[in-house]
Amino acid sequence: MIGQSPRSKDAHRFLAGHGRYVDDLTRPGLVHLGVVRSAHAHARITRVDATAARAIRGVLAAWTAADLPQLAQPLATASSGAHKERPFVVPLLAGDRARYVGEPVAVVVAETAALAADARDAVSVEYAPLPPLVGAAAARGSATRVHADWPDNVALSVGGAVGEIDLTRPGLTVVRERFRHQRLAAMPIECRGALAQYDAETGVLTVWASIQSPYSQRDVIARVLGLPAERVRVIVPDVGGAFGPKGQVYADEVLVAAAAFRLRRPVKWAEARREHLATVGHDREQLHEATIAFALDGTIAALEDSFLADVGAYPVMGNGLTANTVNHLPGPYRVPHYRGRGESVVTTTMFNAAYRAAGRPEANFVMERLMDIGARRLGLDPADLRRRNLIRAAEMPYRPGLTYKDGVAVTYDPGDYPAAFERLLGAFGYDEWRKRQMATAGSARPIGVGIACYAQGTGLGPFEGATVRVDPQGKVYVLIGVAAQGQAHSTTLAQIAASELGASFDDVIVLGGDTTLMPYGMGTGGSRVMVNAGNAVARTAAEVRERAAVVAAELFECAPADVRFEASRAFVAGVPDRTLPLARLAQAAVRSKTLGSTTGEPGLNACTWFYPDTVTWAFGGQACAVEVDVETCHVRLLRHVVLHDPGRAINPAIVEGQLQGGAAQGIGAGLMEAVVYDAQGQLLSGSLMDYAIPKADDLPWLDVVLDEHPSSVNPLGVKGVGESGCIAGASAVANAVEDALADRGVVVRELPITPARLFALLHGRG
Repeated sequence: MIGQSPRSKDAHRFLAGHGRYVDDLTRPGLVHLGVVRSAHAHARITRVDATAARAIRGVLAAWTAADLPQLAQPLATASSGAHKERPFVVPLLAGDRARYVGEPVAVVVAETAALAADARDAVSVEYAPLPPLVGAAAARGSATRVHADWPDNVALSVGGAVGEIDLTRPGLTVVRERFRHQRLAAMPIECRGALAQYDAETGVLTVWASIQSPYSQRDVIARVLGLPAERVRVIVPDVGGAFGPKGQVYADEVLVAAAAFRLRRPVKWAEARREHLATVGHDREQLHEATIAFALDGTIAALEDSFLADVGAYPVMGNGLTANTVNHLPGPYRVPHYRGRGESVVTTTMFNAAYRAAGRPEANFVMERLMDIGARRLGLDPADLRRRNLIRAAEMPYRPGLTYKDGVAVTYDPGDYPAAFERLLGAFGYDEWRKRQMATAGSARPIGVGIACYAQGTGLGPFEGATVRVDPQGKVYVLIGVAAQGQAHSTTLAQIAASELGASFDDVIVLGGDTTLMPYGMGTGGSRVMVNAGNAVARTAAEVRERAAVVAAELFECAPADVRFEASRAFVAGVPDRTLPLARLAQAAVRSKTLGSTTGEPGLNACTWFYPDTVTWAFGGQACAVEVDVETCHVRLLRHVVLHDPGRAINPAIVEGQLQGGAAQGIGAGLMEAVVYDAQGQLLSGSLMDYAIPKADDLPWLDVVLDEHPSSVNPLGVKGVGESGCIAGASAVANAVEDALADRGVVVRELPITPARLFALLHGRG
């Protein structure tokens, strides 16, 4: 089954409209929650009065931070480790100070959603405004503090260095540039939502939520409410997209759980789009000062970069995202001398979260822009400059000299980057597009060609586990700790289990997203599921196969080593006509003394865990052609090709779909998407009227090329793909737009390349 593309097990259910999302769920006696949010980016909260809200008929509760001991508990704290000199507390409800527009201040519960909205509006909050801090550069140099006891607004610093930077050597071509990557919001179809119900008879609080990390959610809810973790059950139903920010634990879902526990009524909260844009973690906003030096032959001599990352009001993601940028900046190129440093700066805006490919698109934008500007300075074709600098297959496993955020030295997995690059150019038709470009030079609609390459660390641990169980009817249940938001785990993990166990694909049922199924889970994100959970499923299914072989050997009166499995049936090697179904073996396994004495437990059931030594590294790239209308400043994408190394593609069709979706998000970042605050910290892009995302007619068909080089880090040989499509899309588009307009003096230093920004660049106002 591995390497094939059977249809998704969930496709028919979703296409028939049978998906079950949080807002589809209801319970008898259900009531609704609303959150009162700060209207100021930075202010002291002098008074919160919920009297009028409580007076509304049908309103069950209106609480501030002072009303319930549980609500005084923090959502998160950090006072040690990387934060030991910058401690902070993220409150469930802001008590004395608001640090961003949208921060929860109070919560109301009412019989209907409409009454909850009325009650929310009836809560009176008085503020004493403080100076807002918008943008990392402004916050870094300001005397105003986001957190009063900090000496400045720099939360964390991350650095990496290899060799010695010397830009004074003779013969170097030195390029110095300043780049800005804009702030972005993930835009899943489904906004967040949660429903909670407390069962007094069992003492279990159950929470259904549109999230990525049920175990993190469970643990925070248990801590806030003072409950044992085993008394909190978190279930993730169908989720309409997540892309990373739903992996963060927010106050809203915890407040829903607290309200249900307090009122002994089922409570639901469903987020509106405006609420989502204001209060779900943003990402990507970075300001870079970068320098690259090339030798006479075009090889990279040195690379230096320092940047500020705007992490919003609370540095809840630690130094991981900034470290991603530092470690990924050199990319797939030989960089003998490198120094990178990033500072995470707090501002009075929504705090950040790990949006798809977190930290990597920013690094890619800087490096690939430097490569194209350098090629123009050197008089080289951009493809030729990359050819001269790509890491060679003979140099693998390549060690760039950096240390990954898991503490392990970065070591690139086997791969042939130059050959893969040529495959990308060939699939794109690079030479033909260059000819077409020449024919449009100087016209009102010039064509530009852009390419961008990357090396990506994927599959971060520390672990995932899986239980595989064959029931008496022969169905194979695979229980996992990760939850899905559209990645088709039910299909790909079923393929692995079927292959390892010798079961029929149709007999395998994958269940996840429920904290009662597995005791532990690290969550979905970081392109980690196939590397971690996939290998756990493979290992566990293989163990169940061994147990089934012991039972089959008893019944066949042969040696276990002679038993084979295919299509959910066992047979003796060389005697394929005499078979036993898995169902029969599952029944016999419960009473098998031989199995019991061998394994110490009955049944065809096993649970194992997989711990990767470190991350896998994958190569990829994208190439595109654009047409720029210099009168309207509209950019039209003509062709776009994506190449990625998935290690082994478990299901090629699903891998291609993941890469296409990521590429669409990257293209959106390149041309239109941006979270924008005004100088007072008020969100200007608070709806889909103001935050643009690509439509179907904005994109051509996105061709995908898979370049498989099995990883040496895990037995399955897989590398991550979930985030990969996002990395190079904006960079390739930026390179293509500048390529079309370079003869007009345009240099792209900032994203997105909107018509307004392009107009300014064309008319010397950039």
